[in-house]
Amino acid sequence: MTRSPTTILREYGPYPGADSVHGVTFDGRHVWFASDDRLNAVDPDSGALVRTIDVPAHAGTAFDGRHLYQLADTRIQRIDPASGQVVATIPAPPGGASGMAWAEGSLWVGQYRERRIHQVDPATGAILRTIESNRFVTGVTWADSSLWHATWEDDASELRRLDSTTGAVLETLDLPPGIIVSGLEADGQGRFFCGGSRTGRIRAVRKTGA
Repeated sequence: MTRSPTTILREYGPYPGADSVHGVTFDGRHVWFASDDRLNAVDPDSGALVRTIDVPAHAGTAFDGRHLYQLADTRIQRIDPASGQVVATIPAPPGGASGMAWAEGSLWVGQYRERRIHQVDPATGAILRTIESNRFVTGVTWADSSLWHATWEDDASELRRLDSTTGAVLETLDLPPGIIVSGLEADGQGRFFCGGSRTGRIRAVRKTGA
C-alpha cells in the first residue's frame, strides 16, 4: 500500500440556505451536493451556485450519465435533472447509508458505522455484494476503474483506494488535519471533490505532486 499527502486546490461555499454538505457528485459540468432538503449545482470553474432542486437530500449523491440518485432516509430517489422530478425510488440498504456512487451499471452505497460498501441493483435496490472496510465510510466514488472511499476517524480523514473484489486497501491519500469528509466524488482527471459536512464547504483536492 502506498500513502501520499494531498493538496487542497480550492474551496467552494458555504452557500446561502445550504448549511451542510452530505453527498457529492459530478455530472461532467456541475458539482452537485446534497444539503438536507435540496440538491445544489455548483459551477466548478466560477464557484457559483447555479441551480437547486427541492428534494430530500440527507446523504450520498450519484450520477449515472442521465439521472441523479439521492439518498433520503430509507430510500434512494432517481431524479431527472432536467425537470427536477423524482421518477423512481428504491429501498436503501437497511441500517442507514453515508455515501453513494455509480459505476459498472450499479450503485455503490457506503454505510458509515457498519464500515461497509454495498453494490446495489439500481432498479430494485437489491444488494448484489458487500465489501468490508476497517474504517468508517463517509463517501464513495470511482476513479480510473478503482473504488475509493473517504473516512473520518480518530480526528483524521483520508481517501482510500480499494480492491473492489477483496476490499484490500491499495492506496491512501491523507487529508490535512482538521478536514472532515462527508461526501466524495472524482472528476476523472485526478481531482476529488470532498464534502465538508457542517462547514457547508466543498474542497477540491489532488494527490500532492500529481
